[in-house]
Amino acid sequence: MSTHAQNEARVIPLRPQASPPASDGASRPPQRPTGAPQAPARREPLWRDVVGDVLRRERLAQERTLKDVAEAARISMPYLSELERGRKEASSEVLAAAARALGLGLGDLLSLAQDGLARSAPSRVGQGRALVGRGRTSPTGRYDGLCLAA
Repeated sequence: MSTHAQNEARVIPLRPQASPPASDGASRPPQRPTGAPQAPARREPLWRDVVGDVLRRERLAQERTLKDVAEAARISMPYLSELERGRKEASSEVLAAAARALGLGLGDLLSLAQDGLARSAPSRVGQGRALVGRGRTSPTGRYDGLCLAA
């Protein structure tokens, strides 16, 4: 039986809590719980970072300014800049408008972003076999699909 009330949310930390500083003033490295998995050496990029990189790369390849693309997409120039820098999560409508302003379809934008994500993601060769059948990776470690959830 759970000790939590039915309508209460629980917060489960994804990272171990840092230990409080020592009272004697000495600096100690944070203690990792025994048996805890090691943190990956390289983190996977966030989706908004990858999409922003694609938007900026396409805009620069076309030698267009932020102002020009923002006006064509009917979004503000500061907002487009924040999208390109990965500071904002864009709605599908905004992404579609930005893609159209660059002469792309939404599918084209997402496909380019998926390619960038697959290139920059840490290799899962060896771990990938456990994920085959669940639609995440192939035995070679490459991504074989894309799923977005909001």
